[in-house]
Amino acid sequence: MAEGYSNRQIAELIHLAEGTVKNHISSILIKLGARYRTNAVLRAVREGILG
Repeated sequence: MAEGYSNRQIAELIHLAEGTVKNHISSILIKLGARYRTNAVLRAVREGILG
């Protein structure tokens, strides 16, 4: 997600269904209190979750 990949691209990379990736990303957004993927990535960087 931090690299700008779409749900489909992430699913292909990690060998999961696209719907599963979508569900995981939704959970990430909720846990980080973010409305958009970009906000989630920025928050994760600020919180030290991402390098």
